[in-house]
Amino acid sequence: MIVTNIEYHTKTKVKVSLDNREDFQLYRGEIKKYGIEEGVELTNYDEILRETLIPRAKKRTMHLLAKMDRTKADITKKLRDNGYPAEAIAEAIAFVESYDYINDLRYAYMYVRNYRTTRSRNRIMQDMYRKGLNRDIINDAIDKEYTTNEEDLINMYIRKRNFNHESATIKDKEKMCRFLLGKGFEIDMIHKALM
Repeated sequence: MIVTNIEYHTKTKVKVSLDNREDFQLYRGEIKKYGIEEGVELTNYDEILRETLIPRAKKRTMHLLAKMDRTKADITKKLRDNGYPAEAIAEAIAFVESYDYINDLRYAYMYVRNYRTTRSRNRIMQDMYRKGLNRDIINDAIDKEYTTNEEDLINMYIRKRNFNHESATIKDKEKMCRFLLGKGFEIDMIHKALM
């Protein structure tokens, strides 16, 4: 594999592009250490991966998980954004999964428990889907953990926003309807609560 480009991103970080592999990032000193030059064959990629990229990806993953629980997809995206190749990402994910530091099902259950009193079922499902959780995990967590009566939740938002049914104009009702739709509630439930 040929080094097609060496791009200096910051004072310390360097992006290395290869002709038939993913780009990856190293520090300036590592470029010299591994003898990486533009237009030259990179014969020690496996060594770079094993000695530098995989350990660094594992450390970065642990750092990300120290701050908060995350999904596998979220960790993968963050590592990709930080310039790690797929092999290093896979190793880092496998490492944290082996210690059960990352568990999408546990994350989904916790997410539903944390937001069931302030968000609709649909909104929670959309949020978890955006976080990269698969449908089976989402459905399992919702079925087992979402115990909120959505009519009560809608009424709580109506009270919180000081909405008065008697004095509300059509414009006020439309505004409240848009607000509740944004929270993920179904239109039938909203109309019933606003009448």
